[in-house]
Amino acid sequence: MVNTLFLPELREMLAFGQEAELQEFCVALNAGRTAEFMEGLTDKEMWQVLQYASPDRRAEIFGYFDEERQLAMLVAEPAEETSLLIEEIPEDDRVDLIQELPVEIVDQILPLLPAVDRRNIERLRSYPEGTAGALMTTEVAKLAEKLTVREALDELSRQASDLETIYYLYVVDDNNLLRGIVSTRQLVSALKEPTRTLGEMMETDVVVALTGEDQESVAEKVERFNLLAIPVIDSGRQMLGIITHDDVIDVVREELTEDAQRIAAVAPLEDDFLRIQLGLLAYKRGIWLTILFFAALLTAFALRMYEAELEIYAWLVCFIPLIISSGGNSGSQSATLVITAMTGGEVVPADLPKVFVREVFVSLMLGSFLSLIGFLVALFLAPSAWDALVIPITLLSVIVCGCLCGVVLPMMFKRLGLDPALMSNPFVAGIVDILGIVIYINVARVMLS
Repeated sequence: MVNTLFLPELREMLAFGQEAELQEFCVALNAGRTAEFMEGLTDKEMWQVLQYASPDRRAEIFGYFDEERQLAMLVAEPAEETSLLIEEIPEDDRVDLIQELPVEIVDQILPLLPAVDRRNIERLRSYPEGTAGALMTTEVAKLAEKLTVREALDELSRQASDLETIYYLYVVDDNNLLRGIVSTRQLVSALKEPTRTLGEMMETDVVVALTGEDQESVAEKVERFNLLAIPVIDSGRQMLGIITHDDVIDVVREELTEDAQRIAAVAPLEDDFLRIQLGLLAYKRGIWLTILFFAALLTAFALRMYEAELEIYAWLVCFIPLIISSGGNSGSQSATLVITAMTGGEVVPADLPKVFVREVFVSLMLGSFLSLIGFLVALFLAPSAWDALVIPITLLSVIVCGCLCGVVLPMMFKRLGLDPALMSNPFVAGIVDILGIVIYINVARVMLS
């Protein structure tokens, strides 16, 4: 929601060119709050206000705007001005923005950047999307292991202004090979021993990410070891950069969104819901809807096969929606629970036997409870109490099958190296629907013949 508190004042300051007041506005508040108060301005007005901030503060405020507005400003403003802003943006965020800009705009901006920045941008752009290399920043505190505590602090003070974070200090040798890690806290605590070297203090068992490693795997490492940043190395252990916790949060959010979309039988969207083209949105949804449509046709064919039985025992038709929905709902519940458990690292494919046994007991409890309710209802519609037994027996069987399908199929997908979320709720429900019809009619054949 747009905060309109300072909009009249900001527009008045811009109209009268009140330089001192605009400069004070840019530094008086937290950068995030400053950006929030600017949201109601037009892109042009926002850019004008930013020009009254120092370059590093300008980049900090700019980072809090949503991506759509950031891109709109970078496209609309002169390349000479936008290049100065991009130069101050953290490297990983800078590359993400440049990859979203039109090619002609990028071609105008890149030549205006310093050669070092230009090379770093091209290097980071070369890594495949979704890998650690594409996610990392090369702005990292690297120190030699021979430095003493006092020398390390002096060197860190020289590097600090160019670094995104100094939670951890990475100890490297003359060939830029990662040797160990020292936290800033350790360094400050060691001031009482100023001649102690980093080589004596460092931890050599460092959790690292490889440049080609999938971003989801990196996020799992950061979560498991409770890290604020993780170093990125190549196969030769060359120190290339780090991935910070804020980037990991973005990855987790992105992966959860993708899983939620897959669970709902939608191919993952590459853009925001309100920004994606309608044709592409229809295509993303239509792929799975078409698959599920044909799955539903199989259910219709299954009913067609048992047309004779349904004509003889017409009362069975009344319970078809109940049978199908009970099996589908129980399968969807189980699938959702096991997919989220695997996503969170609580369950791995090797746990299948244990999960299977637990689900058998849970499904029997659920099935027994719902079967009792179904039997009481069936007594009013079935010709006799014996005939009514078809419903509870079918419900129990279908719910057990639904629950077991819901846990087994996603875990099988995981074991095959596929995303378990592909085995989405509607897909599981479609399979269980067909099983439900087959079980229902065959139970009726045995009980009523």
